[in-house]
Amino acid sequence: MQRREFIAVIGGAAAAWPLAVHAQQPARIARIGYVSGTGSAADPGPFVEALQQGMREQGYVDGKDFIIEYRGAEGRQARVPELVAELVQAKVDVLVTPIPTAIRAAKQATDTIPIVMVTSIDPVASGIIDSLAKPGETLRGFSRSRGI
Repeated sequence: MQRREFIAVIGGAAAAWPLAVHAQQPARIARIGYVSGTGSAADPGPFVEALQQGMREQGYVDGKDFIIEYRGAEGRQARVPELVAELVQAKVDVLVTPIPTAIRAAKQATDTIPIVMVTSIDPVASGIIDSLAKPGETLRGFSRSRGI
C-alpha cells in the first residue's frame, strides 16, 4: 500500500469512528493504539507518520485531540498478540493495524474497542472476516487491493 493511499484510508477511518469518540469532553484526548509487525518505539515508520498527517488533515491536533500509542514487533511476528493485548489492557479508544496477525489478535482480545484494519489483502479470502457487508461488531476497517 502506498503512503498516500494509507493517508487517505486513515483520514477516512477517523470519520468512521463511533460518535462516542468524537463526542468526548474537550479535555479528553483520544488514544489510538497502533500495532506494526516491523518498526520500533524509536522508529515507528512512515505509516504512523501518515496516520498523524491524515489526522491533521481532518483537523485533529496531535497531543491535544489524539495521541498514538505505538507498538512495533520489530519483525518478530510472535510478539504481535502480546502487543495487541497490551493496548487492549491500556483501554485505547481504537486499534489501528495494517497486519493480519494483529487484526486477528485484536478480534480475539476485544469485543468493545473498534478495530481499523488497513490492509492490502482480501480480508474475506484470508478468513479475517466473513463478509465485507458485515465485518463484525468491532471491525471498522478498510481493505485496498494493490493497483487500485
